[in-house]
Amino acid sequence: MSFPRSYFEEAVSVVAARAGFVPEIGVILGSGLGGFCDSIESPVEILYEKIPGFLRATASMHAGKLVLGTLCGKRIACLSGRFHHYEGYSYEQLCIPIRFLHCLGVKRTILTNIAGAINPAYRPGDVMILRDHIKLFGDSPLTGANDSEFGPRCPKMRNVYAPELRALAKDAALASPLTVHEGAYFFFPGPQFETAAEIRAAGLLGGDVAGMSTVPEAIAAAHCGMPILGLSLVVNMAEGVWDAPIENDAINAVLSDAGTFYSYLKDIIKRMEV
Repeated sequence: MSFPRSYFEEAVSVVAARAGFVPEIGVILGSGLGGFCDSIESPVEILYEKIPGFLRATASMHAGKLVLGTLCGKRIACLSGRFHHYEGYSYEQLCIPIRFLHCLGVKRTILTNIAGAINPAYRPGDVMILRDHIKLFGDSPLTGANDSEFGPRCPKMRNVYAPELRALAKDAALASPLTVHEGAYFFFPGPQFETAAEIRAAGLLGGDVAGMSTVPEAIAAAHCGMPILGLSLVVNMAEGVWDAPIENDAINAVLSDAGTFYSYLKDIIKRMEV
């Protein structure tokens, strides 16, 4: 099934009436990063089930709500809770969040995620700015009839992650205590973690972190010409990189200390031109 512009008309009408403004910047939050919403001023919260035609967040650590408001003087539309193929959604359905934000009037979007480090130079708590991605699994979110109002049938994948936004994020990193890298995100469909052999293969192919999200949204954004910035918060070393098992307690410890990452994200938004 394809999702043309007409599919989003009712959703945009409902949300625009509640918001009272046209958002400038979109943010999609990764697992466990919903605390960022606490920074949004004068928030208007809309549960996903109240948005016509929208999906439902079923994964743990995803609130399932749209939060609209201001942050650092910018009008924000923040999706607290994203969707994954492993939840049972088709790859075509995974284009819905980006197309919805596009129809709502958002001009640029920040995609965040948590990820496992493939690159042995990375450490839990580090951040990676996505320079590129590798997707060898599954279908495309653009499968089905093409809506030329969004973009061309075969969009180019050069500079999916906008160079000017990556440069801005690197400048902001100079003022942050975080260790910030730039690299390639290797997409795995999940929900199981990867094997050590898969991680070795991903590293040989150029992946720096591994994760189960973000890339379908990035492809949808490239199709409609929306500049995006991708940020991965490293929460663990991927299987086999260290001689230690992946522990949920260690992942949760990184997430519980995500305030510095939120401050970095806020500084990026403050520096963005809209």
